[in-house]
Amino acid sequence: MLMCWCIGHAASPIAEFYTLPAGGHLWQYDSLAVNTVVMTSKGEPHLCDIPFSEDIQRFNEDYLRLTRQVSDTNEDYLLGEQYMAIDTSALPECEIDAVVSVYSEMFTNPFLAWGKYRRGLFKTSLPVSFQFHHAQMDGFEAARFLNGLQEAINTLVI
Repeated sequence: MLMCWCIGHAASPIAEFYTLPAGGHLWQYDSLAVNTVVMTSKGEPHLCDIPFSEDIQRFNEDYLRLTRQVSDTNEDYLLGEQYMAIDTSALPECEIDAVVSVYSEMFTNPFLAWGKYRRGLFKTSLPVSFQFHHAQMDGFEAARFLNGLQEAINTLVI
């Protein structure tokens, strides 16, 4: 939940995250969601959109309620046309450096994945992989997002 909140927090001030290239158009949204994968009670992966809120307690309540709903019902929970969703994937059993896919008309949302954290002699790190559609944003906005993500993680107070 904390990583998903940090992703939403880092993306929310960047206008490009509110757009989505699809069907030859660039669609504008008013609200953000963070999409996560939930393993259901049947052991199946399903998708769950969490509406982003700067209020971390509210985001946590929505996260817990909606992921539990997806787990219990074995059905995706997608917010639909009102929200631009940032897709995420946690792969805690994997040591990853990058997750790469080919964009198609089906997969144009920004996507951030992470795996197992790495403990070093002097620091612990969590490599992340971030993909985005260049019709949506350029490297400048992507770097601004990743710097904002690191800042959100560094300054998070629980």
